[in-house]
Parts: sequence; structure tokens; C-alpha cells
Amino acid sequence: MSLPQAGIIVEGSHRHIFLEFELLDATSDAALQASLANAIRALQDLDGRQLNVVWAFGADCWQRLGRSQPAGLKPFSAVGNGAVAAPATQRSILLWLNGDEYSVLFDAAMKANELLADVASVSLEINGFLYKDSRDLSGFIDGTENPKGEGQRKVALIPEGQPGAGGSFVLSQQWQHNLKHFRAMPQHEQEKVIGRTKPDSVELKGDAMPDDSHVSRSDVKIDGVAQKLYRRSVPYGGVSQHGLYFLAFSCEIERYDHILASMFGKADDGIVDRLNDFSTPLTGSYWFAPSATELSDLASD
Repeated sequence: MSLPQAGIIVEGSHRHIFLEFELLDATSDAALQASLANAIRALQDLDGRQLNVVWAFGADCWQRLGRSQPAGLKPFSAVGNGAVAAPATQRSILLWLNGDEYSVLFDAAMKANELLADVASVSLEINGFLYKDSRDLSGFIDGTENPKGEGQRKVALIPEGQPGAGGSFVLSQQWQHNLKHFRAMPQHEQEKVIGRTKPDSVELKGDAMPDDSHVSRSDVKIDGVAQKLYRRSVPYGGVSQHGLYFLAFSCEIERYDHILASMFGKADDGIVDRLNDFSTPLTGSYWFAPSATELSDLASD
């Protein structure tokens, strides 16, 4: 049985660092493999001791590493039109560090950046944090419908017998919130935007649930199959700029396509998620997070 990278399913960490790297133009495949192996090994010595480490790779980077391609792995493509769109900013390598001591995460991030500096540069750095009882900065609980126990693996991991088994398809997006605009509304109007009650995250029912609520647009079924994801998103930012670093893991990359189409007006009904009135996606990348075994193989190259 292929085991996932352990950090994917470790919940409750108070601090997070996300680094998105872009390969340098002159990087050779051999240099990439050598530098990446060094970085993976360096962080493996720390993984599970005060921090958790997750590596993931864009489709082009994964191909350059000479590994078998999971079915459907591809770069992220923009979704939507005009001001209501999810942009594509596909990058090469994603490193997610999480734990409770920021100093430990910072040192690990610095070490990884140092070891990758000859082949890649940081294009995006996000420092995330646990907000209250796992709430988004909007005040609503995030990840209410996340699977539990073995359900996490079923939803998040590529099944045994398929290329990439034990790995996961990943979507990352940096969303920037307009909290002033959102908080100006009374609570019952906020709840219509999200589709849940604010204090206790109870899903609205019947006529109380708007068709353009976030719950309505993200709860998608295709041929009767719920397009479930394992969400690991966290808030980020300070007073002037803040939002959500959306991060999710899935056994199928198509699930993201279906959900994003529903959110950005590309489903058959053409409805747009009202969340777009209060938050704007700034980035978008698809990744493959290989199994722990395959990651160890990379470290030994």
C-alpha cells in the first residue's frame, strides 16, 4: 500500500509557510534532480519533528523529473470571464511547511530556498495561520464538510493500481478578501453568501439556500458522484492585505474543473458564486503531491 506524505493529513497546525517556486530558464534536468534531492533529504531529517513537510510539483516539472505521469495531470488553466475569473499562474514546485513553532518553519524554508537557489526562485511566499477555531477571516468555519478518518484517504489519494497511487492532485489559489465590504453586511446576509450559519456552520436548507451561495456552487455532483475534496486552506496576511490560501487534495484532477466551472459561471446554469463579490483569486496552480515512497525515491536520485 502506497502511503501519502504525512503532512497532508496532519490537522490543527497553528503556523504555515507556502512557497511556490518557478524553475530558472537555464536549469538542466540533471541540476534540477540533484538540487531537489538535496532539498528533500534536508527536510526529511526534520519532518515530523516540530514541523510537517509536503512537496508537490507542476505537470511540466514532474515530467522533467522522469517520473510516470498520473492520469490527467496538467497545468492550471484560467476559468471565467472578465472581472469574475480564476487566473492561471502555474508554477513548478510547491513546498508546504506546517507546525506550531514559526521559527522552526522559517529555518526549514530558508534551508529549502538555499538548496534550490541554483535551479529555482520563489515566485510566491504565503505565511498562513490558524484563525480562532479553524475559521476563515470572514468569521465562518472553513472545511466543515471535510472527510474524516479513512474518508480523507479515499477523497484525497489516487487509488492503488493507478499511476501515482498514494499521491494526490492538488489545487492552490491565493484569494484576497475584501473584509470591509463583507463585514458591512448584516450576519443573515453574510450567511446567504456562504450558505451556512456563522456561529455553528449549519448548512442552510430549502428556500433559505440561495442558488449563488458558495455552498450551492461548490457542492457539485457529476453523474450522481459528489465531487468531494480534502481542503487544507488557511488564512494569511495582515491588516492591509489578507485572505485565504486555498489548498485542496483530490483523487481526481477533474473534480477541481467541475467545481471551478460551477463557481465561475461556466456550468450549464451560468450562475456565478456570490463569494466572488467579496474575495478575488490572484493565483492558480495544479500540482501532483507524490506518495511518501516516491518522494523518497526522488531524494535518493
